[in-house]
Amino acid sequence: MSVLYLVPTPIFDNTIKKVLPDEVITFIHNLKQFIVEDIRTARRFLAKIRHPVKFDQLQFHELNEHTTTREKSLLLNYIFNEDTGLMSEAGLPCLADPGAEIVRLAHANSITVVPLTGPSSIFLALIASGLNGQSFSFIGYLPVKQNERISYLHEIEKRSKMYQQTQIFIETPYRNMSLLEDIINCCNPETKLTIAASITSPYEKILTKSIIQWKQGLPDLKKIPTVFLLQASF
Repeated sequence: MSVLYLVPTPIFDNTIKKVLPDEVITFIHNLKQFIVEDIRTARRFLAKIRHPVKFDQLQFHELNEHTTTREKSLLLNYIFNEDTGLMSEAGLPCLADPGAEIVRLAHANSITVVPLTGPSSIFLALIASGLNGQSFSFIGYLPVKQNERISYLHEIEKRSKMYQQTQIFIETPYRNMSLLEDIINCCNPETKLTIAASITSPYEKILTKSIIQWKQGLPDLKKIPTVFLLQASF
């Protein structure tokens, strides 16, 4: 029976040696079939780790937000026939990533799933935040419409206080500042907010402050990959 390997990729360029163990790269070198979000990005990554097989001898199958349910089911046929690497655009597959559906289908069809070690901006941000790492919730993206987003921020702040739980969320980089301003304007002054930007890059910055402290000066997060963590005061 073939195996579905969950293949990590660097979050930033030129960090392969920093975030991927040699053994993981060896695993990837042995794979000839990949399910990827974008073929060009996947090829660029494989070139950087010096995959020994020529690209015209590798199989690539795309999986993204446009992939239909039927197409996802058809991907199983490829996995059944050969060991396959499921690759995210950046970081670990299946976290804020369409790969989770393929893993679910693999389990439903008795296909072995093997995660390979690699970077996750979500978990790196959590452990560096100083917030509660015993109980936390990853929410993903918040609503785009401002009124809905503000309402949801109130909700997760209440949830954080009730369960003493860290709330983790992300945003499309070009909307970071709009989200940050809403957090600052609607959350309790004593609520803690961690801003974790450009994780694993030379420009990485992870800071935890109360909302009232953040009001003294906000960082410029325009177009910068950022993870937000929020914990209400207990």
